[in-house]
Amino acid sequence: MTSEDFVTGSGDGTRAVRAGLPEPVKYEPTLPGPVFAAHFHLPGEPTGPYTYGRDENPTWTLLERAIGELEAPGQDGVETLAFPSGMAAISATLFSQLRAGDIVVLPDDGYQVLPLVREQLTAYGIEVRTAPTGGDAQLDVLDGAKLLWIETPSNPGLDVCDIRRLVAAAHAQGTLVAVDNTLATPLGQRPLELGADFSVASGTKMLTGHGDILLGYVTARDAALMAPVRRWRKVVGAIPGPMEAWLAHRSLATLQLRADRQTANALTIAEALRNRSEVTGLRYPGLPDDPSHKIAAQQMRRFGCVVSFTLPTRARADRFLDALRLVDDATSFGGVRSTAERRGRWGGDAVPEGFIRFSAGAEDPEDLVADVLRALDESED
Repeated sequence: MTSEDFVTGSGDGTRAVRAGLPEPVKYEPTLPGPVFAAHFHLPGEPTGPYTYGRDENPTWTLLERAIGELEAPGQDGVETLAFPSGMAAISATLFSQLRAGDIVVLPDDGYQVLPLVREQLTAYGIEVRTAPTGGDAQLDVLDGAKLLWIETPSNPGLDVCDIRRLVAAAHAQGTLVAVDNTLATPLGQRPLELGADFSVASGTKMLTGHGDILLGYVTARDAALMAPVRRWRKVVGAIPGPMEAWLAHRSLATLQLRADRQTANALTIAEALRNRSEVTGLRYPGLPDDPSHKIAAQQMRRFGCVVSFTLPTRARADRFLDALRLVDDATSFGGVRSTAERRGRWGGDAVPEGFIRFSAGAEDPEDLVADVLRALDESED
């Protein structure tokens, strides 16, 4: 019995703990340590699984198998490729699938590096169309596209689109669909089960959850679609280090524990913020009255750890962040330690100056809420 056989049909916690483990061998560790190798013994014809360190690595293999088991449990033919960052995974998917003259549809409210990607795509002769995530607005510019890129929930605004609806419309005209699953993680949302061709994510965030690894991945069920992604990784050398891959696999074991605690904390924070008059634009898909809740509840199993809201001014937001004691003022999200930042400081997001992206960690909820409310009180004029 392999690890994959064992976890099929299991609950999220069991799957996360067991995912990707090799068959047990007496006196061997349950999760082998990282393999540091640029080359392997290779007599005769190079027909084995491991030939050169830029192509394959046993540590990647176990991690990729584990992520595949989480993204598409029990499904055959699932293939995952690990990358050294989320942007490496995003770039590999886009640039391996698109050619000059193709049309791609991107969200105009997604991750702040996407505008840079748009510039590069345009430079390569690819037509880029954009539309907001909310209201399934990308459908309005989908005609003739080769690839539709969905980010749901969107970062940082937390809008949600109907993946099934967009996939159906895209596939009806032969358009591929990729979903950025970073904010949800496979425990919150499984894009392949909703019909998407690719599930792409930054493993830097909640997937690994400790803020100490840069990682990305692409998962798909179609080997023909993954072949150019694999070739792109080989050509540009966008490979993860074995130590990072091993640390990521080790971190997956606590994913369900972290996701449950952080998701519950995010909802608690959102509920506490609802009663503050200085807070506007509060968004969290798990709130029953959030504009995205109805669709999110139909396709998400957990609503994520990120809450967004706006304070009246940039100065008020800065004072609030400075007053926090249990929350680090840092970018990124998804870690076990809560973080928050004023997103306007980067200049790449179309958000108000007082916009805050808050990532709930795994602290005790009472302590976290008390810290946030105290910081709001202290930051008043």
